[in-house]
Amino acid sequence: MNLEYIKVMAGDSDSKLDNQAENEHVVRQPFLIGVAGGTASGKSSVCGKIMELLGQNKIDHHQRQVAILSQDSFYRVLTSEQKAKALKGQFNFDHPVCILWQLFMCVCVCVCVFFLTFHRKEETVTVYPADVVLFEGILMFYSQEIRDLFQMKLFVDTDADTRLSRRVLRDISERGRDLEQVLSQYITFVKPAFEEFCLPTKKYADVIIPRGADNLVAINLIVQHIQDILNGGLTKRLNGYLNGHNTPRKRHPSESSSRPH
Repeated sequence: MNLEYIKVMAGDSDSKLDNQAENEHVVRQPFLIGVAGGTASGKSSVCGKIMELLGQNKIDHHQRQVAILSQDSFYRVLTSEQKAKALKGQFNFDHPVCILWQLFMCVCVCVCVFFLTFHRKEETVTVYPADVVLFEGILMFYSQEIRDLFQMKLFVDTDADTRLSRRVLRDISERGRDLEQVLSQYITFVKPAFEEFCLPTKKYADVIIPRGADNLVAINLIVQHIQDILNGGLTKRLNGYLNGHNTPRKRHPSESSSRPH
């Protein structure tokens, strides 16, 4: 990790760890979900919709059971020359070399029990412990080491024309760029990077979500799975089988075995 750029600090969570040690004896690991997809495919919108349907967006950050982290928080700090290029749309943010992967790995490992504060030259990002963490970004599945940390992998699959139109509108309205700059950056960097680094990772997804946040059927299924995790449903059922509470009922000899298939 390049400490010249970013310093990672763990918050004072001794009391929380003591309570967990008393109540559980084992530190519970969070359920990590990776959300990948091309630029402007709707990754953030999907994560936001999941939070909304779970009712987590109305809860204080300290009390939330579900958290969202964006790849944008793990970019390397740019030099003055790189910043100048970025302002003109001439810097490639979509290349894997731009991401602090070691920092990302640290967060994945520590987010279960610590709150972390990332001190960058331009921003401060605080991450609180959560039971479920959504990590979203175009390169979430690029590194196998990172990819293997996710218990669930989602790929937001949106039509290329739709993504481009969203990108154009966003960059013009939010970043003050003109149409020529946006299209030049897209053709020079964004599209080639998507085809080389992002699209090939679609095969690693457990669930592909066409149309992004508009696909409520897919999102509701994912929300139900997360809700089950938050309620401890999966753990309870697993423990039940392991403890013999839900063993299959033995058939009485008098019962017929000729059942329709």
